[in-house]
Amino acid sequence: MIYCLTGQLLFTDALSYTAVIDCGGVGYKVSVTSNTFTKLPPASDPPQKVRLYTHMQVREDGVDLFGFHTTEELDMFRLLITVSGVGPKAAMSILSLMTPQKLAVAVGQEDAKAIAKAPNVGPKTAARIIVDLKDKLAKAFPGGGEKSAAPDAVSAASDGSKLSDAQEALLVLGYTRSEAAAALKKTDPTASLEDIIRAALTVLMKQ
Repeated sequence: MIYCLTGQLLFTDALSYTAVIDCGGVGYKVSVTSNTFTKLPPASDPPQKVRLYTHMQVREDGVDLFGFHTTEELDMFRLLITVSGVGPKAAMSILSLMTPQKLAVAVGQEDAKAIAKAPNVGPKTAARIIVDLKDKLAKAFPGGGEKSAAPDAVSAASDGSKLSDAQEALLVLGYTRSEAAAALKKTDPTASLEDIIRAALTVLMKQ
C-alpha cells in the first residue's frame, strides 16, 4: 500500500483532475478531487515539491492511485467506498463537491439532496451513504451523548462562522457541545476551517 507520494509535480490536468508526481525518477499518475486540485501549485520548471496522501486500487486490468491533500479527505474517501454501490469514481465526485467537514454535516443533517448533487450519485445512493456513514462516523470518532448548550459552546459559535462550522462538524462526529467548545477554545480562530477542526480533534483525542 502506498500511503503517500512526496516528490516533484511534473504535470496537472484540470479536465481530468489528474497529476503526475516524480518520486525518485518514477512518475506516478494520480487522480485527485477538485478540492485537492485547487491546493496543488501550478506545474512549473523547475517542478515544485508536493505531497499527496493516497489510496491504491488494484483492478484486473490495472492499478489506480487516488490522491488527497489531507488525511481527513483520504479517510472520508475510504469511508465512502465502504458503502454499497459507491465506488472510487462516485466517492471522488462527492469529495469534489464538498469537503469532508461539509459532507459530515450533510450526513448528520440527513441532507440527501446535497449529496445527490454530485455527478454519478443518485438519491438512493445518497440515502444509503447517510444510513451507513452515520454509524461509521460514530465508530471512528466516539463521543458522549448530546447535552444542552453550555456557555462555552455559545461563545465558541459566536466567535465567527468558521468556529461555528467547526463546532457543527464536531457535533456530527459525536462530540458534545461542551466538549467541542472546550477544544475549539484551544485552536487558532484565524486558521482555516480544516486546520481548526484538525486541531480540535487533536485536543479531543488526547482526552
